Amino acid sequence: MNSEDYIRLENEYGARNYHPLDVVLARGEGIWVWDVEGNKYLDCLSSYSAVNQGHCHPRILAALVEQAGRLTLTSRAFRNDQLGPLYKELCELTNSHMVLPMNSGAEAVESCIKAVRKWGYKAKGIPYGQAEIIACENNFHGRTITIVGFSTEEQYRDGYAPFTPGFRVIPFGDASALEEAITPNTVAFLVEPIQGEAGIIVPPEGYLREIRRICTEHDIAMITDEIQTGLGRTGKLLAEEHEGVEADLTLIGKALSGGFYPVSAVLSNKEVLGVFQPGDHGSTFGGNPLGCAVARMALKVLIEEGMIENAVRMGEYLMAELRSIPSPHIKEVRGKGLLVGIELFEEAGGARRFCEALQARGLLCKETHRNVIRIAPPLIISQDEIDWALERIADVLMTL
Repeated sequence: MNSEDYIRLENEYGARNYHPLDVVLARGEGIWVWDVEGNKYLDCLSSYSAVNQGHCHPRILAALVEQAGRLTLTSRAFRNDQLGPLYKELCELTNSHMVLPMNSGAEAVESCIKAVRKWGYKAKGIPYGQAEIIACENNFHGRTITIVGFSTEEQYRDGYAPFTPGFRVIPFGDASALEEAITPNTVAFLVEPIQGEAGIIVPPEGYLREIRRICTEHDIAMITDEIQTGLGRTGKLLAEEHEGVEADLTLIGKALSGGFYPVSAVLSNKEVLGVFQPGDHGSTFGGNPLGCAVARMALKVLIEEGMIENAVRMGEYLMAELRSIPSPHIKEVRGKGLLVGIELFEEAGGARRFCEALQARGLLCKETHRNVIRIAPPLIISQDEIDWALERIADVLMTL
């Protein structure tokens, strides 16, 4: 079968909830992927930062295979020998007190919402049913009914009402707006350190520090959604570290498994996650031994192989070179580490046509919010490989 055959099968039998580029991938290794015809591409999306460690990292693969041959699933009815060590390693790495393991990023967000609401009722004495969580405009925290209910992207909400109450939305990057929105019923503020799906929107310097001060002063939980920005992507283990803050709850996923398996987690202080008692919350697959073994190795290679430090060096180089491209289409280049957005002027005709042209030249990336090209290669990329990508990016931006 060729690419057209596979695309035809998807179109005939699959739900149409995605608009992918028409490349059918069959193999990946490091920063490279190959399609079913054998054409080679540099991956500049990293599965939305799920493969920060690169495709099919051999050490993570070995951990997966070894654990799959011993024990894959116990449910949480029993304990397993991988969960406790993962808890300890995560807490030591992130200075957290407790971990709640889940599977997808959206599950981590939903779990966190449950935890802070219960904390608000049990610890703060908020009248039952009145807890409020503040979120930001242009947020992206997942696709469940509750989560899309506090999205400001109309397409994410269209056709899905009624929505879960209890959320207020304020502008992103405006700390004073948070202070003004807090009420006696506010339990938490949920924020992305950098808004990825919104177009790689970086808040003003000092924003997270001010948010931390406000949350502490008003006794509300600060929640950072690091599912996309965490685990090295921005040049720190967690993006919140750039401003020296610690959230009360931090959400991670994606690269927590190096792209091998769905694993996510809520990292928290004991005060908030400590409200859960047996039977309050659960997941059959959350905390399973296969996922835990994979996550433990994914974290090890991220740290031991210097990937976070490489993201700093390569990110600075990449953004400097992108900003030097004299294209009339470029409005702004922004980002942190290897999470980079190239915003184009409206007159450029949308980012997708540039992504399609890059695909034809052997480089894969994806548009976001119509006018932004997202550039986010695996954190193992070298300067020579970035130069290879830059040559093609410049060619497309200068000639289309």
